[in-house]
Amino acid sequence: MTRAIAARTLALLAALMLFHAAGARAEPAHGIAMHGKLKYGPGFTHFDYVNPDAPKGGTVRLADQGTFDSFNGFIAKGNAAPGIGGIYDSLMAHAADEPFSEYGLLAESVETPPDRSWVRFRLRPEARWHDGKPITADDVVWTFNTLVEQGQPFYRFYYGSVEKAEAEDARTVKFTFKPGDNRELPLIMGELTVLPRHYWEGRDFAKTSLEPPLGSGPYRVEEFEPGRWITYVRDPDYWGRDLPVNVGTNNFERIRYDMYRNEIVMVEALKAGAYDFRSENSSKNWATAYNIPAVDKGLLVKLEAHHNRPQGMQGFFFNLRRPMFQDRRVRAALGYAFDFEWSNRNLFYGQYTRTRSYFDNSDMAATGLPGPEELKLLEPYRGRIPDEVFTQEYNPPKTEGDGRIRDNLRVADRLLKEAGWVIKDKKRVNAKTGEPLAFEILLVMPAFERISLPYAKNLQRLGVDVTVRTVDSSQYIERRRAFDYDVITNNFGQSFSPGNEQRDFWGSESAKRRGGRNFAGIQDPVVDELVEKLIAAPDRDSLVARCRALDRVLQWGYYAVPHWHITYDRLVFWDKFGRPAVTPLQGTVFGSWWVLPDAEERMEREKKGLQPAKE
Repeated sequence: MTRAIAARTLALLAALMLFHAAGARAEPAHGIAMHGKLKYGPGFTHFDYVNPDAPKGGTVRLADQGTFDSFNGFIAKGNAAPGIGGIYDSLMAHAADEPFSEYGLLAESVETPPDRSWVRFRLRPEARWHDGKPITADDVVWTFNTLVEQGQPFYRFYYGSVEKAEAEDARTVKFTFKPGDNRELPLIMGELTVLPRHYWEGRDFAKTSLEPPLGSGPYRVEEFEPGRWITYVRDPDYWGRDLPVNVGTNNFERIRYDMYRNEIVMVEALKAGAYDFRSENSSKNWATAYNIPAVDKGLLVKLEAHHNRPQGMQGFFFNLRRPMFQDRRVRAALGYAFDFEWSNRNLFYGQYTRTRSYFDNSDMAATGLPGPEELKLLEPYRGRIPDEVFTQEYNPPKTEGDGRIRDNLRVADRLLKEAGWVIKDKKRVNAKTGEPLAFEILLVMPAFERISLPYAKNLQRLGVDVTVRTVDSSQYIERRRAFDYDVITNNFGQSFSPGNEQRDFWGSESAKRRGGRNFAGIQDPVVDELVEKLIAAPDRDSLVARCRALDRVLQWGYYAVPHWHITYDRLVFWDKFGRPAVTPLQGTVFGSWWVLPDAEERMEREKKGLQPAKE
């Protein structure tokens, strides 16, 4: 009996080993999801949020602020032309109606084992550069290595867990990952924009250039005037136009961007018909700038397009590289001087909700007190993180909105005194050194002056010497790259599946590297460890818990004075477009719109009808 049981046990173990070995075998697939299953099967023909029969043609005119002096947006030099990404393809394409899923674009298949320790992409044989040459695995490997070695610092953080990239044959590329749990990596590599090695041979990738580069995507550079305008034309021979991920998209024959120096001129140019579409980011403009006959007659459309995107954190971010901001009490105190409720009532026409989380408008936002899973993550750090993480729900200071914030300023005064900043001759100074508490809020958009100046005035009531300075986009970009600022406004947008980009947002290494996106200069080993745990989340539930744990530590770190958010896109456009019937989970996809037949001629006639008759 014993021998029989033993034999059966061995047979069962052998069968289980064979079963698991078979289950662990990676199989090529048409797509990949971060967590769970794909929405679209292998035979899908198009995404649900496009019109597969959308007509092709027409010109769309867009606007951008600032200037451009380069077509190389992959390096930390120069100002890249708007829309330049449209000339390239990536290995995979995102689905806008799923949290984080990708389907084959340059790659016809993706293959990864259950532990996601590597990923293999098989390129489509028909994939071509605009010069007709095939896109190869060697192009992919060269692109990856070049971006890591010479590209923006972002790439070194984002691809930091990739051990190596290798071409297994002309059409197959494999990325092997460093040890550790990082289930997002196969999808990160799927996002890789592929560049042509043969084009860049003999050219210096690290330099800015206004030579139109070679691409593989749906559009090519047609004409441009540096710093003023650029036009892209749809490639009639685009190799990927009939792929399921492209059906119903890239419908415009031409896309033109005109550059404007400031937002006021941009709005007036839109109303005058100089361009066609604008995503409005100013509550004042939304409420007052479009009260014109063209809107009343429906020629210029105002549309609130609701979405379910996580909102992330927008705010005044303190630069902790400055000694005065390294004390958490100082940062907390300065937050009490921002009167959001007054701003919302008097400046924003009541349109906004106060942001309180780094993952706002999502289930990843930390609310209430930490739950059991969060506590497991946070308990090892007790004593190294603020005690409030365990005992209080974070909420920004509130006011009645009537401009009377004396109670808040009293709290701020107490915190500043506890941190060693006292009042002397009506100025806030360091009690030991006599150094004044003074700093500059650096802006790039004049529209933010109306928000920043009342904040500065409240800070001056605390004896803090604050100036607000608006600079041109080139100077702003350079100063931000060099971390040469005291306080800036920034928006850290979040996805449905946060991951490796969090290193660049909050990681210590990013804070030290010129061009990194850790604008606050956070250098906290606890934050670094929580980011790594977030990246290693094996499933959706654990990802949510880890995001909330990180959120709590960031909230109570007072790294920013939170701003506001809305849960819809404010769109203004001339009535020349057709739109799909479905708005996906992640919001409006302008690339799926199209120009209605004869719309341009009709719009010109109707615009002329708005002009006053000549006497």
